[in-house]
Amino acid sequence: MSNPLLSCDGLPPFSRIHAEHIEPAVDAVLVENRAVLAQMTGDTPASWDGFVEPLQSLDERLHRAWSPAVHLNAVMNSAAIRKAYNSCLPKLSDYATALGQNQALQHGYAALRNGPEWSGYTPAQRKLISDALRDFRLSGVDLPAAEKSRFRGIMQQLCMLEARFEENLLDATHGWYRQVTDARSANGIPQTALARARHEAQLRQLDGYVFTLDYPSYSAVIRHADDRGLRQEMYYAYSTRASDRGPNAGRWDNGVIMRDILRLRHAVAVLTGFGNYSEYSLASKMLGTPQEVLTFLTGLVDRCRADGQREFAELAEYARARDGLHELAAWDMSYYAEKLKQQRYAVSTEMLRPYFPVERVRTGLFAVMQRLYGIKLLEIPGADVWHADVKLYEIRDESGARCGRLYMDLFARPGKRNGAWMDDALSRRRTSQGVQTPVAYLTCNFPPPVSDSPSLLSHDEVLTLFHEFGHCLHHLLTQVDYPAVAGINGVAWDAVELPSQFHENFAWTREGLAMVSGHYQTGEPLPAALYQKMLDARRFHAALSMLTQLEYALFDFRLHLRAGTQIDSEYVARTLASTRRELSVLPVPEWDRFAHSFSHIFAGGYAAGYYSYLWAEVLAADAYAAFEETGIFNRAIGRRFMDTILGQGGSREAMELFVEFRGREPTLDAFLKLNGIAA
Repeated sequence: MSNPLLSCDGLPPFSRIHAEHIEPAVDAVLVENRAVLAQMTGDTPASWDGFVEPLQSLDERLHRAWSPAVHLNAVMNSAAIRKAYNSCLPKLSDYATALGQNQALQHGYAALRNGPEWSGYTPAQRKLISDALRDFRLSGVDLPAAEKSRFRGIMQQLCMLEARFEENLLDATHGWYRQVTDARSANGIPQTALARARHEAQLRQLDGYVFTLDYPSYSAVIRHADDRGLRQEMYYAYSTRASDRGPNAGRWDNGVIMRDILRLRHAVAVLTGFGNYSEYSLASKMLGTPQEVLTFLTGLVDRCRADGQREFAELAEYARARDGLHELAAWDMSYYAEKLKQQRYAVSTEMLRPYFPVERVRTGLFAVMQRLYGIKLLEIPGADVWHADVKLYEIRDESGARCGRLYMDLFARPGKRNGAWMDDALSRRRTSQGVQTPVAYLTCNFPPPVSDSPSLLSHDEVLTLFHEFGHCLHHLLTQVDYPAVAGINGVAWDAVELPSQFHENFAWTREGLAMVSGHYQTGEPLPAALYQKMLDARRFHAALSMLTQLEYALFDFRLHLRAGTQIDSEYVARTLASTRRELSVLPVPEWDRFAHSFSHIFAGGYAAGYYSYLWAEVLAADAYAAFEETGIFNRAIGRRFMDTILGQGGSREAMELFVEFRGREPTLDAFLKLNGIAA
């Protein structure tokens, strides 16, 4: 039988893809690619059509075979898929490193950069060539043979360790649950969450309720359960996942894996001429030096610390006055914050859920984007997908032409990685056969519908959907014809969150909320009085939230600044503890093992780059201010944002594109205002 990963010319045929197809497909493509490369790296002339285009074809051939496997490993994880996925990682790492260390290819790109045709290339072509030359350096292309071999071995080890980190976290998340049979212990938990917990118990053939560490279930308990003991037990299990502590202590421990990842990253940096991994990481970002990053982050800390201390003191006093609690613990924070917000603003997370049934939010999101950009999203019925919950949409521009397709997989389930993310299935590319339109995956972990009850989202989950959809638009609305710099590809990592964070703002506007809200029973849109309460509460605990993000960002960046000799078994714990002593105003127990589940930096591409969320928020707030100044749904401004930030992808430097859109470089003003921080 033919291998579906080798024979698909369009969308992946998910119903025909099985674990046994993955490794043979990757092996076949790698053999073919190496054969072509061997022919190219002889006397191949340095021309765009004879050099760059064939390399793009090789990249796309491999991506078509591997991308569906990566996706299935994240959303339909099984022992068979995991085994096949892991068996391919060292092979792919070896191939990628060999490609990055291929001096003949480097010389080919250098010839293009220095050749007579350079001035005639488009900005996208020049950016692609410049990025390639930078990446050759980051891959150790100029190292002696022995050090090249060492670099290659390190990269293989890193990809395996990062995958193992993610697997441990997935197994630890799904490896614990709490059965509750005493109805009194469930007091305070919303009925929607109880219905899901009752359904979960039935699936396990248990009585009462079952709460898991999947975020929708965990969040319902930690925010709402009146039973403090239950909150503590859930917090303990959640915050010690994949570690040496907790109910599954040592079973999926990421401790040694983190240490080894950090040591290997430092070795990569030193081999390629950098002082540490933070410097290595910044070679492909907007901010250029560690000092720039640290100045940005510590400056925000100085602005937020006093307000954060005040907010915590208010919360502690509220807990004392309400329940006689003399010392707030970590498992009390979300619970009392929710109660205080409801008392102060007469609004709560659960009060809003009935107005955000997932299908209304989804269709409203599409309506918002149509008003902003003139695009339409049309469902493709009968699409070949990996799970019954998944839907496929086609995006059409104002002329009716297809500009991309989008898979949406919104609900939590076993075997699916926690969190929310976007990934690319195909990139835009122009060939002799025409333009290949891009395809993206949008994945969330919202509470699934239960029986006849629809999935009801919190407003935070609505923001998450807008956020991930912004990433998707960045990829799908590109006008760039070269995959390496089309869509999200080639974008500076600390600017890649700009479109996602920018689009969140429209889920705060009265006009936007009118489109995405509608009571699941009556269809009534969000009432004006409730909307005003939401706005009043928007900056509730803004400083505490900001300090938490700053803690994560500084912990990550400092973690990657140190020399390899300092990275011992206690290095991660020491760095986290020292950062918390400096920043945190919240209680954190000694046994908390946050780092062991910090997959953004240990498995998700944000190493020495978690600060990107805050830096991109500065860009996003400033960009959104242009809409506030001229009208939220001003089509001319929407068109300009689409044509510059979204349409150009990675084809030009991020700052250059921002200046083209905004007319100047970004300032902190809009960011500070949006977050309620004193200028």
